[in-house]
Amino acid sequence: MANNQLPLKQGGFTFRRFFVAHDKSPMKVTTDSCLLGAWVPIKGDVQHVLDIGTGCGVIALMLAQRLEHQACQIDAIDIDMQAILQCRENSLNAGFKNIKPLNIDVNQFRTTERRCYDLIVTNPPYFQSAVECRSTERQLARYTESLNYQQLIDVVKRLLNPQGLFGLVLPYHLTEQFKQLTVLNQLYLCHELQVKYTANKDYSLVLMAFSFNQHASVERQSLCMRDEQGRYTQQFRQLLADFYLFRK
Repeated sequence: MANNQLPLKQGGFTFRRFFVAHDKSPMKVTTDSCLLGAWVPIKGDVQHVLDIGTGCGVIALMLAQRLEHQACQIDAIDIDMQAILQCRENSLNAGFKNIKPLNIDVNQFRTTERRCYDLIVTNPPYFQSAVECRSTERQLARYTESLNYQQLIDVVKRLLNPQGLFGLVLPYHLTEQFKQLTVLNQLYLCHELQVKYTANKDYSLVLMAFSFNQHASVERQSLCMRDEQGRYTQQFRQLLADFYLFRK
């Protein structure tokens, strides 16, 4: 049987169908972003997607693959020009023409149509700036100085359509704080995935999806990435099956 898998390359991450270079972007391919790109719910006819803080473009690329049979435009924005150049390069090399990389601060981002996005996703900055990064670009990408949670929620309220979904990933210890803010701003949790990196550790991440509509119940799930022997679990393999090159 022919092997159609891409050869492994340096300076990035090789997925089943595309390579994501991240040697120029302050934000690299991370497990957090891969989980979000594979998990975030896609409801109905999604025509407009916004990826905030796209970095090298990994989430935008994953969503482009998931939405390839729909007429959909993905606006991938980042405050860092090197990240946008790399996102553009990755999109072109992957053959996804519906990704539009934009170098802009999301707080200044405007569209011709208010509340036009069916889906907004982000792996946001989440460290308070107690420790300086080696570069300004890395600092902007990792710390909440450039985009705090209230600013993020304000952007979502301005740009998400009334029936749309907003998805993000956060460290587990920050989720309650963020949920309290969303309730105060009439955004309501509808999907949640709590993630452990290994079976013998506490939860590390939470993936969440919000909408403007209150639901009678929240769809809650949990996932463990690796078992006691350090092998990827079947649940993790199933979630990333369309993207990861799993070694047997």
